[in-house]
Amino acid sequence: MMASEYTTSEYIKHHLTNATMCSTDSGVAFNKACADAGFWAIHVDTLAWSVGLGILFLWLFRRVAKNATTGVPGKMQAFVELIVEFVDDNVKSTYHGRSGLIAPLALTIFMWVLLMNLMDLVPVDLLPWIAGLIGQYGFGMDPHDVYMKAVPTTDLNLTFALAAGVFILILFYSIKMKGIGGFTKELTMQPFGHPVFIPVNFILESVTLLARPLSLALRLFGNLYASELIFILIATIGLAQLPLHFMWAVFHILVLPLQAFIFMMLTIVYLSLASEDH
Repeated sequence: MMASEYTTSEYIKHHLTNATMCSTDSGVAFNKACADAGFWAIHVDTLAWSVGLGILFLWLFRRVAKNATTGVPGKMQAFVELIVEFVDDNVKSTYHGRSGLIAPLALTIFMWVLLMNLMDLVPVDLLPWIAGLIGQYGFGMDPHDVYMKAVPTTDLNLTFALAAGVFILILFYSIKMKGIGGFTKELTMQPFGHPVFIPVNFILESVTLLARPLSLALRLFGNLYASELIFILIATIGLAQLPLHFMWAVFHILVLPLQAFIFMMLTIVYLSLASEDH
């Protein structure tokens, strides 16, 4: 789908719409037929790209680990070892408890979010155009009704799902390290240590606790959504987009890894705080 085929608003709306699947009374439906499906609609593109990139990460790192040598490493092995050591150093300097889960979790979060973020560098028209051709010639669909958002982290559903996973781990480590009684005491007896302030303490601590996953989800989503929107706006200006697209892409070579790093570091910090017995 090219920008010249639509008005600017139609073009932007099309690129910011997910490929959606839902269940209706007449069976499985897609896209426009799922407008009223609400929570029960599945964003197929987000699910497919996120799962696919996760499998790519697992396959690549497993392959490198199986073929690793003790001599002079190849370029791919050296690259993977650099990433693993980088993540391991950050975990050791930030997480003050003992857990065999934190380092693998941090590595998975960093690489998975990074790969999803890097999809932002793919030209905005390429994958929707390919999806439109597949829909048109493979399924007899109107290309205008075929959607494809290739950057999973521009979907709030995915960033909240990642944050929800981190939140579950926060609760798990809080209860594991402090016990149910200790965790309850932390929520009710801080920051004011008198029983009369228990309602106030509970409200304050609950807001602080819930703000952690909320900040994770919104920060990642906001940065990537804004970035993708700028790429789409650049694509609407015709041939003049090429130098602007290049400059914005070069800038994002630094921004996209940074967002993955921030998500990883905040996860480690939150789990470290959950593991501390105050």
